Amino acid sequence: MAAKASAGILLYRRTPELQVLLGRLGGPFWAAKRDRNWSIPKGELEPDESAEHAARREFLEELGLPVPAGNLLDLGSVKQSGGKTVRAFALEAELEPAAAVLGTFELEWPPRSGRRQQFAELAEVAWLPVDLARRRLITAQQQLLDRLIEAIAAGS
Repeated sequence: MAAKASAGILLYRRTPELQVLLGRLGGPFWAAKRDRNWSIPKGELEPDESAEHAARREFLEELGLPVPAGNLLDLGSVKQSGGKTVRAFALEAELEPAAAVLGTFELEWPPRSGRRQQFAELAEVAWLPVDLARRRLITAQQQLLDRLIEAIAAGS
């Protein structure tokens, strides 16, 4: 079976310093973790769906807000430890995290209990300065910060 592919959008702003909008992963597996459990808003591509379309759709599904206007910058793909490939796009924009209406998913919890519960896909959303974001992000997604910084320095 082929590894799954996801796509997402990394919002950033430069006031007063470079910050990125990330979400802390929801659900019981991540509840006690503090670092390496944040991610860009992202999700799996549907069959025959472009990465950009999936990134925009998932942003809306996970945050309950449309993608702000602007041109997306392709940051390329990273491969996460579980084998999933994540294609990311960056966008300079403002967004108020408190306005987000976080999406949910259903999971049998506790395992093999027969009980299904709803959990937030993202437990919280926040603007983080790049140094803190680097500590909090899932390891593979840290590369996206480096690519964003390089693109900004190059004037993209």
